Formats: sequence, structure tokens, C-alpha cells
Amino acid sequence: MSSLCEPDSSLGQAIFGDTNLGDRRRTARLADTFDLMQKHPGGTLPEKLASPADLRAFYRLCDCERVTHAAVIDAVRQHTFSKVENCGEPVLILHDATELDYTSLESLAGDLGQIGKGSRCGYVCQNVLAVAADSGEVLGLVDQILHHRDEVPENETLAELRERETRESLLWIHGTKNLPADAKLVDVADRGADTFEFLEHEFKSGRRFVIRACKVRKVYAGHEQIGPQRYLKQYAESLPELGRFTMKVQAQAGRKARKNAEFIVRGGPLLVCPPHAKRGHHGNEPLPLFVVQVIEVNPPAGEKAIEWTLLTNEPVRGFEDAWRVVGWYERRWIIEEFHKAKKTGCRIEDMQFTCLERLEPAIALLSVVAVTLLNLRDASRRPDAKTRLATSIMAADYVKVLSTWRYRRAKEDITVYEFFYALARLGGHQNRKSDGQPGWLVLWRGWTKLQAMLDGYDVARRTKCGKT
Repeated sequence: MSSLCEPDSSLGQAIFGDTNLGDRRRTARLADTFDLMQKHPGGTLPEKLASPADLRAFYRLCDCERVTHAAVIDAVRQHTFSKVENCGEPVLILHDATELDYTSLESLAGDLGQIGKGSRCGYVCQNVLAVAADSGEVLGLVDQILHHRDEVPENETLAELRERETRESLLWIHGTKNLPADAKLVDVADRGADTFEFLEHEFKSGRRFVIRACKVRKVYAGHEQIGPQRYLKQYAESLPELGRFTMKVQAQAGRKARKNAEFIVRGGPLLVCPPHAKRGHHGNEPLPLFVVQVIEVNPPAGEKAIEWTLLTNEPVRGFEDAWRVVGWYERRWIIEEFHKAKKTGCRIEDMQFTCLERLEPAIALLSVVAVTLLNLRDASRRPDAKTRLATSIMAADYVKVLSTWRYRRAKEDITVYEFFYALARLGGHQNRKSDGQPGWLVLWRGWTKLQAMLDGYDVARRTKCGKT
């Protein structure tokens, strides 16, 4: 585990220690504030920073001209890239947007953009997250864009749309501006990224990519303009079956759970043709890509079959290739968990600021805190979790207090696995086989309770030593 609570160092210092904010005291305050917030991520700002002095210092920090959203994200990006360089496996770069609702901040109503159906105001927040492809470990935040949605005239022409620099389809391209041309990186995005402009951009990027298709597109079979054009979905369905797999499907809104759903995997090469009506800036040449289609066999009565059609530049010549692409796309749900960690775990929409210049760096900082909540889950699932001592990644006091609660005596020899399952139990997880592995939310609840226990332990220890 590379974050959360290092035994001998501060994660805040590791991320923000070299940030140039014009004064070393500001840099130290930024690092200290992050360390305090990751211990108490939930609640309002006064609950995160219980000391009035720490809260006032954070407000002063956000009021400084040098402390901007860009400065915080730049520091985080450099820390994330250092972890990407040390990651031997392919690294997935997950792209997705979520809306941040600040309608309650009436003083900012004129400065924020429309969200939802237009009756509320806030940001479209485009996030870019680095994740290890094989292990699913969250390496960190690569970028974040706070977008103000325009009020677009109803009679906007196609040419005007194409030239408008604030159109949301450009967020996907803007989210890649700090990424190197490195085939180790795999951009992964959902249907919102399915524009020919972005597909062409990714094809030329020097990186690999997987994008879920949603548009009706014309394609050629193979990588040559031979034979008739066909529709993408119909062409994918006509490809030979590469293999099958079964998996458990969780229930979602409008979809029942499946205990053992069976899926067919198809895939192969194709040329994706550019659209006749250009909604973005792109060329007129078709793109030689590959398609992978995953479709459910015999869905329950009344249920629509689950289906993914994925476009990629990763060669797909057999089931193993297709399965690798599917696995990369399946990791995309981690960024959805990140959005939930920001909103539910860190309550990022509850902050009360009166100007954007103070609100935006706070959004950036809490977004980094949200990453540490995801790392709670990652630590309990690492391959060495059952053999590695918890004290190798957690401060001894954390291990002592949690083990005393769980086992009724202090145990310094518990493993990482035992520590995090005890933490899950503290958060309400019953640790039954049917419960599955604990997610970040239940671990976060346990983490919050453990922090309160640590606070009490520290007070008792200081009282005993006569230091109060």
C-alpha cells in the first residue's frame, strides 16, 4: 500500500512537499491539511478540521492567489506519474465526468454553469484516474477539469457547434493533454467519449485505448476498403464467436441481478468511417481499429441483454486478446467508485465558499482525499495481504488500537488482510462468505470510527503522561 497512513512518513509531504506556492509555510500547510483530512474524510469542513486554528489556516490557504486548482492538480499529477513509472504492468487511464452540485451557494450562481436539466448549477467535473491494469490498484489522479457548461442557443448551427471551444465533447481530448505518447498507457472511456474526433485523436496519440461505442457508425470489414459498408453493431454480431464466459451481475436500476450470466465474446478488425456531418475537427480517412463485442446469452424474461461494443487499437485476433480488452474496460467502474467517494465519502458538494478561487482548490484537495478511500479497498486485496504484517504499511498505534478492539488484546503481528477485515467489521461488514469482499464505503466507515478511537487513545495517553 503506497498511501493512506505510512508508518514513518506523511503522505501529504510525499504528494505536496515540492509544490511551489511561493512560501514554504503554505506548502507545509497544504500537506498538513491533506493529512488531517484523510484521517477524517467525512462530514463538513469543520468536521474534517476539528481544530478552529486548522480550519482558519485552510481558509487562508485557499484565499491565497498562488493556491489554485491547477497548482494542487499539478502536484498530484507528478506524484501519480512517479507511481506509473514504477508500475511494471500496463496502466489504465480512466476518463469520466460527474456533475458537482453547488446550487446552494447563491453568491456563486452567476459564476457556475448549468447542470442536470438546467435548473441547478455547478461544474461538469472531468476526472482522469490512473489504475494498474492487472491488480486494479488506484495509482492516483492524473487530471481534473472543472467545466462551466454554456447556455447554448437553440438555433446553434453545426458549424457553430464545431467551432465552439466550450463544447463538452472536447473534455475528453483536454483530459489527455498531460499524457505522454506511451503504449504502456491505455485510455479507457465510456460511451460519452464515442466521437470520431476523439477516436482519431486517440489513434494518433501513441497510447492504447478502449472506448465503448454508442453511435450508429458505418464500417468496413477488415482493414481495407473492400466490399460494402456495414453498420458497426451488425458487423460485430456477424463476427465468429471467440469464446464464452460466465459472471455474476449486480442489480442496478432497471436491471435484475444475475447469479451466473453467460456471455458470448466476438471480435476482429474493422475500418471505422468518418461521419458525413462533422461535429468536431477530424479528417476524412477511416480508422483501422478492432472491435470487441460482449453480449449476454438468454437474459431473464423481460430483461434486455447486457451488451458492450468496444472500439480499440489493441489487436484482437483471438479470445485471449478480446478477454484482455474486456478486462481493461471492466476496470472502468473504479472511476464511478471514485465519484461516489468524492460525494458520499468526502461530501465534496457540502463546502460553503463564496468565491470560485477558494472553492476550486478545495475541490482538488478533497478529490485527492477521495483516492485514499479507494486505497483502503486496494490494500485488503493485494496478493501479499495475508502474509505481510500490517505494521509494514500502517502506524503501530493504528494496529494496536484496532487489534485491541477486534481481538480484545493488542496484537502487533496481524497481517494486512486481518487488519482490513477488522476495519471492515468495525464499519459494519459481517465478514461472512456470502458478503463478498468489503468495498471502500464500508472500509471508510470503519476508518472513520478507528480515527475517533485513535483520538481517544491519544488523549488517554497524554493524560496518563501528565501532558494535558
